[in-house]
This record gives sequence, C-alpha cells and structure tokens, in this order.
Amino acid sequence: MLKSVVRAVGAAARLSSASTSAARVLPLSYPALRSPSSAVTRPFTRSLWMLNNNGASSGYRPKLFSSKVLSPSMSCGCGGLHTEGDKAFGDFLSDEIKEEKKIQKNKSLPKVSGGWELEMNGTEAKLTRSVSGEKIAVTFNINNSIPPNFEEEVEQTQQKSAEEEPEIVSTPNFVVEVTKQAAKHSLMFDCHFPEDEISHGEGEEESDIFAIREVSFQPQGDSEWKETSYTLNTDSLDWALYDHLMDFLADRGVDNTFADELMELSTAIEHQEYIKFLEDLQGFVKCN
Repeated sequence: MLKSVVRAVGAAARLSSASTSAARVLPLSYPALRSPSSAVTRPFTRSLWMLNNNGASSGYRPKLFSSKVLSPSMSCGCGGLHTEGDKAFGDFLSDEIKEEKKIQKNKSLPKVSGGWELEMNGTEAKLTRSVSGEKIAVTFNINNSIPPNFEEEVEQTQQKSAEEEPEIVSTPNFVVEVTKQAAKHSLMFDCHFPEDEISHGEGEEESDIFAIREVSFQPQGDSEWKETSYTLNTDSLDWALYDHLMDFLADRGVDNTFADELMELSTAIEHQEYIKFLEDLQGFVKCN
C-alpha cells in the first residue's frame, strides 16, 4: 500500500514535469536527463565544451584560442591546412585524452545482472533476455544523455577542490519491448529518469527511480514507433493502473536495480565514446 502511495505522488510529479520532458525515445533516442546519486559516476572534467557560462545546451562553443589569423604552415601529404592554432589544439587534446583516461572507472563495460545480453550499434545499446517464452528488449542511446544542468554546477564549484567537483552520469531514455511468441504485436514502454527524482532515505519506502511516459502496442519487428497506433500517456493516468504497469515491468526484471545498472552501463559507454571522439578529433586536427 505504501509503495502505491509513493507511486501516486510520483504520478503527480510527472504532471508538473511533463511540459519539459524530451521527445519519445525509440531505438534511436533523445534522452531525458537526470543526475541520480546511485549510479557510478566520474568527475566533471569536460573543459573542452562545457566549462563556459553559456553552456553546451545553448549551442555556444568557447573559443579555445585567439581569433587572430595565423599564417598556415607548410601542408603535409594529407593536403590539409596546418596552422599554429592546429598544433596548440592538438596538444590540448592530447592532455585532455590523458586526463579522461586517468579518471575512467570502467575499462570494460559493466555487466547487467539478471541474464541480460548486450548488443551495441554505435551509440545505441540493446539489452535482451528471455523469460518463460517472452522476450524482453531494452534499447537506449547514449547521445545527449548527460544533464545540461551540470554547467551551473561547474560555475558554483569552480573554487572547490577536485574531490567536490560535480560528477557526470548518463541517464538516457529507454524503451522496453515485451514480445510474446503467439502475439502479432509487442507491448512497448517509453521510460525515462525524472529530473526531480531523488534517492530514497534509509527507512523510507523505496520509490521508483525511473518512470513510464507512454505505453503502446506496436507491430513486432518494426524499429519505429508508429503514430497510427494508440499510445497511452501516463501523465494523467489513474495511479492504480500505473502501479500495475510498473509491477508488470518489475516482474520481467525492469526494476530499480536494473535502472541503476543501466545508468552505470550507459555512463561507461558514454565515457568510452567521448574518449574515442577526442582521439578521432585529435587525429583529424593533426592529420594522423
């Protein structure tokens, strides 16, 4: 009963945050964002893009070097232009890559408990498992999964020690697909991590750290969410029905423990991809 009351309160919170939620996530998603304390995190060190008051979300990118026009050096065999600015940029990237590798917490991707198998396709990840003839698939994309509110935290903590710096957590939207062998349609759940959700305290009733945004039946095998299929939005849903939907997912292994481990996995993937991007950028600038 207490858990149902907690979810009822959560449903009310979803109403207030609905206007700012991101678009629906399909296997290629644009995630909603949150920064839970329960996930594995790493120090916020992205000086390349985000240590600026205007922030990455505004589209502004800080000038790393002077706007003074520099004379190009001699071109190498790649046929590209090489300037003193390029050399400084490359040296900066070298230092940035070393620092990111130094703080990388997961050299290999962490496992998700419960028999989930991981498939990767670029920045898209898919976790699958089978339970008594049902197939459960969870798909998410790590692009845009870092909360933009870190920029404000950086400004507030610039004078603090490194141990007190804000940390990066990847909190992607994810889609849960439940498929039965004899059914022609899959039951789809569009889920996200609410921005205002906080960890429950000791002795308090455990609250859900993720929420269902929409539910729909979709044809099996289709990679896109068809707008012609009826979609149930949970913003104004009766709390008892919502409670049963959450229990339905929990019975299939999609619960708070899974959500915590998904954030840990997503954070590790995002950091790996970020380092790879810096390495590719360095190679492009230096024409390696």
